[in-house]
Formats: sequence, structure tokens, C-alpha cells
Amino acid sequence: MRTTPPSRTRPGRSARLLTLLAALVGLAFLGALCPAAALAQSSGARAATGLHISGGRLLEANGNDFVMRGVNHAHTWYPGETQSLADIKALGANSVRVVLSDGHRWSENSPADVANVVAQCKANRLICVLEVHDTTGYGEDAAAGTLDHAADYWIGLKDVLAGEEDYVIVNIGNEPWGNTDPAGWTEPTVAAVKKLRDAGFQHTIMVDAPNWGQDWQGVMRADARTVFDADATGNLIFSIHMYSVYDTAQEITDYLNAYVDAGLPILIGEFGGPADQWGDPDEDTMMATAEQLDLGYLAWSWSGNTDPVLDLALDFDPSRLSSWGERIFHGADGIARTSKEATVFGGGAPDDTEAPTVPGTPSASAVTATSVTLGWSASTDDTRVAGYDVVRVGDGAETPAATSTTNSVTVSGLTPDTAYTFAVYARDAAGNRSARSATVDVRTREGGGTPGAVCAVTYRVVGEWPGGFQGEIAVRNTGTAPLTPWTLAFTFPDGQTVTHMWGGTATQTGGAVSVTPASYTATVPAGGTVTLGFTAAKGTANTAPTAFSVNGTACA
Repeated sequence: MRTTPPSRTRPGRSARLLTLLAALVGLAFLGALCPAAALAQSSGARAATGLHISGGRLLEANGNDFVMRGVNHAHTWYPGETQSLADIKALGANSVRVVLSDGHRWSENSPADVANVVAQCKANRLICVLEVHDTTGYGEDAAAGTLDHAADYWIGLKDVLAGEEDYVIVNIGNEPWGNTDPAGWTEPTVAAVKKLRDAGFQHTIMVDAPNWGQDWQGVMRADARTVFDADATGNLIFSIHMYSVYDTAQEITDYLNAYVDAGLPILIGEFGGPADQWGDPDEDTMMATAEQLDLGYLAWSWSGNTDPVLDLALDFDPSRLSSWGERIFHGADGIARTSKEATVFGGGAPDDTEAPTVPGTPSASAVTATSVTLGWSASTDDTRVAGYDVVRVGDGAETPAATSTTNSVTVSGLTPDTAYTFAVYARDAAGNRSARSATVDVRTREGGGTPGAVCAVTYRVVGEWPGGFQGEIAVRNTGTAPLTPWTLAFTFPDGQTVTHMWGGTATQTGGAVSVTPASYTATVPAGGTVTLGFTAAKGTANTAPTAFSVNGTACA
């Protein structure tokens, strides 16, 4: 749940300046990561248990090369959304990075909760990267916690994590240093790694970069060998977060190749694709380079972002992937095409090249103005069928429509009185895809157009500080037809003033606020929700608005 995402915040600097600086720093530190420095760990290092690093690669206990293809999931803020793990797996992912809290900034995830997350990852055949998010932006964000505090949290979970080395990677702390004096990152990172090793942890440890994870000043790149060598087990992997700093192919390929050439393990632990106010990340190069170099990637993020442009699935619904979600799961070098399940689960081995049988011809039922339910005869596979991809077919092209782990799905967000053609593919655990099924033609029923407004609104304060706060407004369409265009109106009772908004544009007169949507929130599908985030100035009181309306009609 990136609110005003720190991963993409670089106060007081333009994206172009930062990328130029990053390039200069990369040249300055080129010698620090030269291949000659890529020395193997001493023969006296302890034998690896489970997932481990060897020769700069992440390997399973049996020596199989494991390349992460997955996403991030904001568990600590949405603890009830554990079904998401199954949904993420059904879309083809082989791993998931799970957001946790050590209690410094958010409510601490208990040992029982973490044990349940690990169990559900294993049940869904996902390698589980667990990370503490409270460290985000330390040194620049006064609310951030330390890596030492995060290490103590992990030690408190030792009984839960012991024996899970085949399935769990410990990401000590998310983006554990901001842009202020990023050179301060190295010493506490080394100390935290040693603290976990001294406590007996044998897991592969993941460390995030400074500069809010983006390392645009090259500190992690320069000190990577020092940090790696500080781990007596050699089971440490570096994580770079790529957002708008990485908006050219050269920046991306230079950074990743520096580690590969030095024999140091790295993956893209977070990345975004949609443009923001800081720039337009080059996600195509990120994914293509990761595939070329056999490096892992974990996209941000499944759902629940205050700014929904980074939601892969809308409202945690796997049948409603955003354009960003479609890119990650079904696009070139995406998860469905490149993910291979870990062999520890007994399926999806690298030699599994047999695709599932073709699904049966889909049939349509429960046709409304904006949705249809499709069902088909199940496929079979030599290992197991992991899921199904439903596509719209037309003009010689296909458009992803929905995914399902069963042999039925409801496709929503359709246009009234419109003809559609659908077909289905089956997918196995190794990512092999069947031939396409026969098609079914459907015409949606006539609709009444956009309702005057049938809506429900949820308002909450995300964070608060002297003189200001951050808020979130979720607008749900409770009608039966898409809601577009729309205007949201409400009144602040205590003179609060919106200073910035994402997901929409706010205009304000006194306490009265009117919001029009951004391009990516302009349509609220029937039964769907769009989420607006904002920052605002306030006085002593901060009473929530008591009434909201859309297009002049009161909302629940």
C-alpha cells in the first residue's frame, strides 16, 4: 500500500538530475564491482540449507536455479486478503513478497499470523519473501524504524521460520534508507545481517538499497561486495527497486549487469511501470533484461494502493486486472510466459514442457448488461492445471478478459447491448499453456446507461502530523452499469484544505470540495471501486466529512 509512494519520492531533485547522477556514480564505482572481485566464499563457510546462493545465483537445495517471477502483496495493511495468495499463484507467479510490520510504525504481525502466511504460501506453491516495511526511508522519514529493530523482530520469529529455509527468504527491511546521507546504509545493513546469522538464521537474506530502494547514488552498488562478504554463509541477495529513476534502457542494463559481471546476486524486488509525476519507468527493459540475465522480479503491487494506478488487480479481484496487471501477468517477458514453479513443490520442474489439454468450449449464462458468466469443461495435465486465462477474440486479435483457478468465471465491466466473443486457455504449474478453446459468442443485454449515481463512499485518515494529514476516499459503484463520467462532492467541517490529490483533481471553495476523476479512474465498473488519495492541511480538529454525493445524488 504505497500511499504517496516513497519508492518514487526524491525530494528537491528532478528525475533527470537523479538519473544523470546515478550514471556518474555508476562510472565512479565500476571498479568496485569488477569481475575480478567476484571471489567465491571460503570453503569454510557453513553448508547451505534450502534456498541458497552459489556463483551469484539463487538456487534451491537440490541445486536447481530458481528465478523469481512474482508480485508484492500488502498483507500487513490488508490481513484479511489471504485469498490473494491463491489468486496470485493462479495467474502463474512462483513467488510473492509479503509486506509485514515489526510494530514500530504499524501494527505488528504476530508469530501466528506470520506462520499462517508461510503456510498459505506453501499451500499455494509460492516461494515466500517476507519483508519488514517499517524501515522505509530511514534517515529521511522520521517515522521509519531501524534495521536493528527489524532484525530483533525476525529473531522473535525464529521459532516460526526455523525449518522453512526451502520456502522462505528474509528481506530484513524495506528501502531502509532515504536520500539523506545514503552512505550511512552500509554499516547498519552489515550489522543486521550479522545479527541474524549470530542468532542462527540459515535462510537466504535479502537486503534493499538506500535512496528509497533505488540506489540512484550508487551506494549499494559500490559497497555490495563488502556487504556480501560480511555474511559468513554467503546466502545473501541484493534487491534494487526500480521506479522512475530507471526511465532509460541504459540505466537499467548498466545497473543489473554490474552485479552479474561481478558474480553478485541481485533481483528487482519492486518495480512500477505506469508514469507518475517523477517520470515514466521503462518496465519493458526491466522485464526483458531480467529475462535475458535470468534475474528475478517482483512487481509492485497486487492491490490496495492509495493511488490505484499501481494496482495489478482492482479491489483484490483477479478477474479485474488493470492494464498494469495485464502487462505483468500476460505481456512480453511477463509472469505467465516466464515463471517456473520451484521444484521443492514437486511440480513444474524445468523439464516439464507438456501443455494441458484444450479446455472445453465455453458456455455463457447469467448474461446482464455488463457481465457474463462463462463455464467450460476442465483441462487435464501431466502435473496439474494451475489456472485458466479467458480472452476476448475479435479482429484477429486477443484481449485478456479474466483468469480463474476453476472452470468458470464471471467477466464484468462489459458494455451493454454489445457482441463479444470469448475463448479459454489452460495453464499448468510450469507455465505451459494449452491451445485455445473453441469460442462462444455473447451479446450483453440492453442497459439503462450510466445511473444518476448509485454509490457508496468510504473515507479514512491514513496518516496525520501537525498541520496536515493524508486521507483516502474509496468510491464504489453499487449500480448495474458503469459509472462515467462522475463528480464527487463533500464538505470538510473543520476547514481542512486539500493540497494534493492522486486519482482525481480537487477544486475547493471554503470547506466544499468537488473531485473529478483522472483518466485511469474515469470509469467505475458496476460493482467496482476507485480509490482517491490526498494530502491536506488542517488545524487542531480533523473531523471527517459526513456526507458524500456523486453526480448530485447522495451516496451511502
